[in-house]
Amino acid sequence: MFFDGFERRRVPVDGAEINLVTGGSGPPVLLLHGYPQTHVMWHLVAPVLAERFTVVVPDLRGYGDSAKPPAGADHVGYAKRTMAADNVQVMRALGFDRFCVAGHDRGARVSYRMAFDHPDRVAKLCILDVLPTIEQYAASANRKAAVAMYHWFFLAQPAPLPEKLIGADPEFYLRHSMASWAGPDARFDPAAMAEYVRCFSNPETIRATTDCYRAGATIDCAIDEATRDAGEKIGCPTLILWGDRGGKWDEERMVGTWKRWATDVRGHGVPGGHFCPEEAPEQTARAIAEFFSA
Repeated sequence: MFFDGFERRRVPVDGAEINLVTGGSGPPVLLLHGYPQTHVMWHLVAPVLAERFTVVVPDLRGYGDSAKPPAGADHVGYAKRTMAADNVQVMRALGFDRFCVAGHDRGARVSYRMAFDHPDRVAKLCILDVLPTIEQYAASANRKAAVAMYHWFFLAQPAPLPEKLIGADPEFYLRHSMASWAGPDARFDPAAMAEYVRCFSNPETIRATTDCYRAGATIDCAIDEATRDAGEKIGCPTLILWGDRGGKWDEERMVGTWKRWATDVRGHGVPGGHFCPEEAPEQTARAIAEFFSA
């Protein structure tokens, strides 16, 4: 249905097994999805990139058809540091020691942590529609932003509160959440939505993805804070893309913030809301291809 000509694989990593597709030829590119989706969110972008690159598109641990291990103490099993290490191992298993990475939403948080923790592996970094986690929490400290970001606080609540509430009607929650973050003209492929619903209806996916947000509110923020306080910055060239939401998000907010975290930053908006790879696939694919090829 999606990713015609791509190979489907499962790759064991420390404490998990990662489901992925890979295709194309040329320099390696890793694409990481966000919440509440799977690798399928790249279905309009990956085939375009595969004309110039070898493209690897996994499900993050806890998502899609990848393994869903326990979170463990301090939610370390879903720390973005742990998830970044997963995907470094995936790329090594596929024969790639150095690669470009693009991440959206939770995948973007995994991607920037990878650039900090594994600078010898990441040649270039593309971040889609997020600020650093600790910055995002700071930006939500007002009424309007907190309402828009309610899910960050809801999903981070102790188990089993969010699991029970989402589990009562997972399809409703997934569709409502995606609609609330997308632009007003967003149209998602029905087959892609069916795949998201299939995966998200698994109680273990609901549990694991809430653990991902619990990690975001705790260990991820602690790691970000330590990185910031140490004065560390991402050293590789970094592209920031975002859904411009009709001009409501701008360069000062996005690029300006990331310049505090990386040394070589540029970026621009693309039409639509949060889900750039599906709302503006042509613009997103072109921007990523040009940046990674430069």
